[in-house]
Amino acid sequence: MGTVAFIGLGNMGAPMARNLLSAGFKVQVYDVVTEMAKELEALGATRCESIKAVVNSVDTVITMLPAGAHVRTVYLGDDGILQHVGGDSLLIDSSTIDPETARLVGLQAHEKGISFTDAPVSGGVAGAKAATLTFIVGGSEQDFSKAEQVLRHMGKNIFHAGEVGSGQMGKICNNLMLGILMSGTCEALNLGIDNGLDPKVLSNIMLQSSGRNWALELYNPCPGVMENAPASNQYQPGFMSKLMLKDLGLGLEAATKSQSSVPMGALARNLYAFHNMNGNEELDFSSLFEFYQSQSKS
Repeated sequence: MGTVAFIGLGNMGAPMARNLLSAGFKVQVYDVVTEMAKELEALGATRCESIKAVVNSVDTVITMLPAGAHVRTVYLGDDGILQHVGGDSLLIDSSTIDPETARLVGLQAHEKGISFTDAPVSGGVAGAKAATLTFIVGGSEQDFSKAEQVLRHMGKNIFHAGEVGSGQMGKICNNLMLGILMSGTCEALNLGIDNGLDPKVLSNIMLQSSGRNWALELYNPCPGVMENAPASNQYQPGFMSKLMLKDLGLGLEAATKSQSSVPMGALARNLYAFHNMNGNEELDFSSLFEFYQSQSKS
């Protein structure tokens, strides 16, 4: 097993790094929030105090950061990864960002002779903990093959979407669909409840009918219907509503550039904007169900 530098140890990054430790990798970690790194240090990781230190003498660098601005700073800044990492290292960015930033980082890495892939994930915190994430990878065939050897210890499904930036585009399309799907599921369940149906019964009806979908199967947004879903735990933990809003925004930006029609995506984005404005940014994105409930009562 090789040495991996992991930068960004939030709700997703920390369990991903833990899985690499469990698989036998030597893991060096860095996060601007020191406490995050200390938790992994207790499990056997090497805690580093800077980007320069964490990427020293590693085979692979993995980043999991909030947005494109953070990725540009961490990779391209005066004290960024590309200033310090060895030429033989493989760079994997698993953040969900705009494809243009991924392509920019990939281009500058290529100019320095350094391999780079964008590899955003699907599967949420539960998937990160269970090492069942789906990775959507953009990069050359050679770099994808190298990345796959590391990613398979954190995920179950690993797809090669195309060249650098394609991973981000695949993730944007997936989350555009997810936002639309969750909005529709919340809407249908609330309609049934308003008309006297038991949400568990209605969920089972739709699961055995043409309305069957991922949310009904694994992530029911109505509290009490599915014991292990965030909805049954005050919408914690999970994929925060503010991140869904960000991803839907990325979808609309991509649609503007390609002149694609995304009316349902635009509606979903507006619903999450209203939901976030009501103080629900930190709640799981399935908490949009409460938006419909509040509208019914008003």
